[in-house]
This record gives sequence, C-alpha cells and structure tokens, in this order.
Amino acid sequence: MMAAGLRTVARSTGDPLNEAIDLARRLRLPHLRRALTDLVPTAKAQRWDPAEVVRVLLAEEAAGRDATNLRTRRKRAGFPAGKTFGDWDEQSSSIPRPTQDALKTLEWVTRKENLCICGPSGTGKSHFCEALGQAAVEAGMTVAWFTIEDLGALIRRHRVDDSIAPALTRLIRADLILIDDIGLLPVSPDAAEGFYRLVDTAYERRALAVSSNLHPSGFDEIMPKTLATATVDRLLHHAHIVVTDGDSFRLAQATSGKGVKALP
Repeated sequence: MMAAGLRTVARSTGDPLNEAIDLARRLRLPHLRRALTDLVPTAKAQRWDPAEVVRVLLAEEAAGRDATNLRTRRKRAGFPAGKTFGDWDEQSSSIPRPTQDALKTLEWVTRKENLCICGPSGTGKSHFCEALGQAAVEAGMTVAWFTIEDLGALIRRHRVDDSIAPALTRLIRADLILIDDIGLLPVSPDAAEGFYRLVDTAYERRALAVSSNLHPSGFDEIMPKTLATATVDRLLHHAHIVVTDGDSFRLAQATSGKGVKALP
C-alpha cells in the first residue's frame, strides 16, 4: 500500500528510463538527467536499494549545481589573473605566517571588517588579495574585483541618469569587494569620488580589501585631501593593516633568469 499523503502515479506505459529523463528535463534537473543513463542500468545490475538510487541521483544534482554556482561566482568576481593560494609561496612572503593563516579563515569577511595591504610593487599584495578572493568564492561567498579607475568609470556611467547610489547598492551585494593597486598613479576625480562612495556605502555592511603602494595615511598624496580623509576614516575604522616589504618577486625572477623560458 502506498504511504498516506503520496499521490498515486500511473505506471509507465513505455520506457521508464526515457520517461524519467523527460521528467528530469521538465523539472530542470540537468545533472540528475545526465546521470540517469549510466546509473540506472548499474543500479539494476547490482541490485541497489531504491533509496540508494534516489540518494545518488540527488547527490549528483547537488554536486553539479554546486560546481555551476562556483563557476558563476568566479566569473562574476572578475578576477584579473586567476591567482590562488595553490601558487602562493607563503614562506617567501613578508606577511607573517600567523597573519596569513588568520586572514585565510575569512572570519574577518563574515565580521564585515576591512583589509588594507600596502607595500612596494612586487611584494605579493595583488596575489594575496586575489587568492583571498578565490578562497572566498570557494567558500560560497560572492566577490567583486575592481581597480580604482573601474570605480571612476562606474561613476561616469551612472552620473548621466543620476543612478550612482542604486549602482553602488547593487555593487555591495557582494560579500567581499577587492580594490587593487591604489597609489601607482594619481587618482582621477571620478575615481576618487567612486572610491569614497564605495567605502561609505560598504561601511559596516560589507568587507573591503584594498591593496596599495601607499599606506592609507598617504592617500591624500593621490586624491583630494578632504575626500582622502573621509575615505580613510571609514576604511580603517574596522580594518586590518598588513605592510609588505622586501624586493620585488618579479624583479628577483627576472634577474635570476626565471621570468622567461630559457632560449635554446
């Protein structure tokens, strides 16, 4: 007797496997649908328990969706180079190992705290920031990556129809927002405005990570002092400041001949 509460479904009048595939397509279960063709004959031959068949099919769908969501989050993040902790040399970094380990937990992101990594070019700031972003994506978080001039372009684009505030509100839906390479060049007025507006909008609502050649206390060297003061005040209120030092990794590789493949 069928359990109470379940609808009675008519027996298949044709090929049950094909009907199951059609139902999976109708219910938008693509990963389960792909697994059906191989799994059902295997389960029949090995006399699997029906509950195990259902479990494996649902697990295939869940795993497929997780993988798709991961790819989507990674694509939307807009990472520039695909750097991860897989190719990060934690021993060579000037960032103390305990600090690296603490930041990798991403607990600061869930607490909506900020991170400022500053130091000379080539000391791993961008790599470490991107690797943190990649780790956040893998942990199920959403991430957005920008340069400061990207923020200037956003301001110009949305100033036309007075939609800057809504655009920034949409932007901070990401759990972690990364702004890379501040301080290499003077900041345009639009970029300075965009940076301030982003920091102000995200304040105590989202986590920001900033990499810069300058310590934040020196941002008034590259943007108007009033904006710099207001920006840094909000940025550093709940921030971890990490200072890198040492020689450029890129220059060291170049001078040792490791920057290119040797010519024959």
